[in-house]
Amino acid sequence: MSPLMQKRWQLFRQNTLALWAGYIFIGILIIALLTPLLANDKPLLVSYKNNWYMPFLQTELTDMDFGGNLPTFADYQDTFTQNEIKAHGWMIWAPVPYSYDTVDYFSVEPFPAAPSARHWLGTDDQGRDLLARLLYGLRLSLAFGILLTLFSSVMGITVGAIQGYFGGKADIILGRFLEMWSSLPQLFILIILASFIKPTFLSLLIILLLFSWSSLSGVVRAEFLRGRSLDYVRAAKLLGAGHVRIMFHHILPNALIATFTYLPFILSGSIVALSALDFLGLGLPNGSPSLGEIIRQGKENIFAPWIGISIFVTLGILLSLLLFIGDGVRAAFDPNTKERQS
Repeated sequence: MSPLMQKRWQLFRQNTLALWAGYIFIGILIIALLTPLLANDKPLLVSYKNNWYMPFLQTELTDMDFGGNLPTFADYQDTFTQNEIKAHGWMIWAPVPYSYDTVDYFSVEPFPAAPSARHWLGTDDQGRDLLARLLYGLRLSLAFGILLTLFSSVMGITVGAIQGYFGGKADIILGRFLEMWSSLPQLFILIILASFIKPTFLSLLIILLLFSWSSLSGVVRAEFLRGRSLDYVRAAKLLGAGHVRIMFHHILPNALIATFTYLPFILSGSIVALSALDFLGLGLPNGSPSLGEIIRQGKENIFAPWIGISIFVTLGILLSLLLFIGDGVRAAFDPNTKERQS
């Protein structure tokens, strides 16, 4: 790590709020990756008649594998299957023995059920465990936001690099295009597209990518305009280096420093965009573990306040962490920021 990057890391560490927000966010990412081990309606490990199974991975197991007579997939919520396994072995469940689409048919309370020892955060109006849906929804939203941030950054950096490096007509044409493109009513376009395109994870990613990539192009353009006139760039041109090498080997590393400060804000915007589309019914298909769908359920079931409170706390903590991290990174990379005394 270069001395400059070490100094920036020290500046970030001195921002206690941003540092702890980063640690907590990393913990949330780990929890999101381990969601199938934390919330699953299939046992993690089963020992039955001296045979070992991992049902949460082995989806092909049938009822006949556990003493039943039907060639259908094993239902581990069924009392017969559970008693049969306990009589000839044992099984280990996830801390939350429900998946995002598991309906609790054995509940004695009407749906949505209040929080209890059976459902720690209660259920939604379809009898699905709210904690399991929050965990899977958080996992899906983070994956969607990270992918959208990554792809939009690549597109925005590429367009901004072309504008700033070549300038002239390329800068004018792309600049006017960006002005027209950013002025389009995104919500109305999304509503129109949703009317004839089946919304899926991939289609929503592509549609939102069409509008999110332009946020970084202006910053990268300014960095390339400044960097193309520096002495080491002129020396590279005199030595015969090509445009691509100069752009991505000499100028881009310095331009990326300015873009780092925007990435947490782009990620939070991506998560909000997906949640908003799901809330409006224009997002992921019905039944998907969506945070926006939980928001809509909280709105429609105001007599079940645990739904609205749970999603409010989840989104509030997640977006606040990203904002704190973004502020910390921006302060650390700001050339006007002076190192604070410990």
